[in-house]
Amino acid sequence: MAFYSGYPEYVPVGEKKKKAAKAIEKLKKKSPGIAPVVITGRTITRTWWGKSWSNNLESYSDYSNRIERGRSYVRHGAVLDLQITQGKISALVQGSTSKPYKIEITIAPLSKETWDVVVKECAGKIDSLQELIAGKFPKGLSELFTVKGKGLFPAPKEITLTCSCPDSAKMCKHVAAALYGVGARFDEDSALFFVLRSVNVDDLISVSLTQKSQAMLGKSKGRGRRVMVGADISDVFGIEVE
Repeated sequence: MAFYSGYPEYVPVGEKKKKAAKAIEKLKKKSPGIAPVVITGRTITRTWWGKSWSNNLESYSDYSNRIERGRSYVRHGAVLDLQITQGKISALVQGSTSKPYKIEITIAPLSKETWDVVVKECAGKIDSLQELIAGKFPKGLSELFTVKGKGLFPAPKEITLTCSCPDSAKMCKHVAAALYGVGARFDEDSALFFVLRSVNVDDLISVSLTQKSQAMLGKSKGRGRRVMVGADISDVFGIEVE
């Protein structure tokens, strides 16, 4: 006699990965441009942008108890496709059924007020786009970028979640897997973060570099004036000024 314990049947990790790999190959035949999320190391995210994305989601009580459900899914390769465009995340996540579930996540644009503050605070503090993308900037900027509700990362009220699965939870495990997948995708291309938040990263870089150039020019003029003062004194008094 079969016994039902009320828990889903256990499926070995290896079998889950094989199922996901087969689903990816099947999808590629229909849609060659799909971009699956592949986790190869011990951690889901490695870079500053990837980690900060996941840490931000986990810091909100709305999400903290739910988002963890997606960790195993993304690790097992269940995120078959993940596309990031301006203000939108689209994903296909393999669940218990043969057909993957469709996830749509919309992110509200970063407010102009917040972006203006960030651009102003970054003036003269970032040397290049490469440093910004690599997460190499002063600690003060790191704190500015990640402050809850006022930084670059979205709060739950700015995020709308939908999934085609029958789960009625606000954040099902398929959505959670997609959100973790976004962090992993930022590891590969952190410039996508600014695309998602609908802001022009060039604004931030150009203002920062302009401020640095002006500061350097000011110092150069100051040194020039000091040299001229010394030269004038030598000419007038006929003495050598050290």
